[in-house]
Amino acid sequence: MNGFIDISVSIRDGMVHWPGDPGVRIRKVKEISRTGSSTLSLLSMGSHTGTHMDAPAHFLKGGRTMDRLPLEAVVGPARVIPIRDPREIRVEELRPYRIRRGERILFKTRNSTRCWKTNSFVRDFVHLTAESARLLASLKLRCVGVDYLSVGGYKKDGAQVHRALLGAGIWIIEGLDLKDARPGRYELICLPLKIAGGDGAPARAVLRKL
Repeated sequence: MNGFIDISVSIRDGMVHWPGDPGVRIRKVKEISRTGSSTLSLLSMGSHTGTHMDAPAHFLKGGRTMDRLPLEAVVGPARVIPIRDPREIRVEELRPYRIRRGERILFKTRNSTRCWKTNSFVRDFVHLTAESARLLASLKLRCVGVDYLSVGGYKKDGAQVHRALLGAGIWIIEGLDLKDARPGRYELICLPLKIAGGDGAPARAVLRKL
């Protein structure tokens, strides 16, 4: 694909979703073989399905919504940073990378090779700690991406991590699949659906090596 790496997961009927969120249902309502004219599907899913973005409105009252996303937040140079810790993205592991103000950062963890293999929700996915989120917030990054369904943990630091990042004006990309992306510098293109008043939206995200 002309040097592009697709880092999105495919949206499938019955695919994994965050506990309590709407499930994913894809149903054919018209088929060429039956109608002789066209095929058409009905999609039913939550706004935070698969590879998706979080808008500030997801956790902040009065926060910006998906239709107000500045495209420069998710289009441009980005860095894929590998995380070795099997449980959390900690400050101690981030410091050697000298993350700079205004960067676009995607964290590659064991989630990419482990969590997307099952349609069952993986509770012990690798996530940011609240301390790491506060560090990134202080750097005023353009966006942060992670390779499972939340930047914060399941019933651990979830709200704190989201509020720290979104409150600092950092847009969040969740549900990435980075197994084919080696650590390094890339051009990122991530385009979510433009949903009026949206708290989040599914997205297609790709990388191209710089």
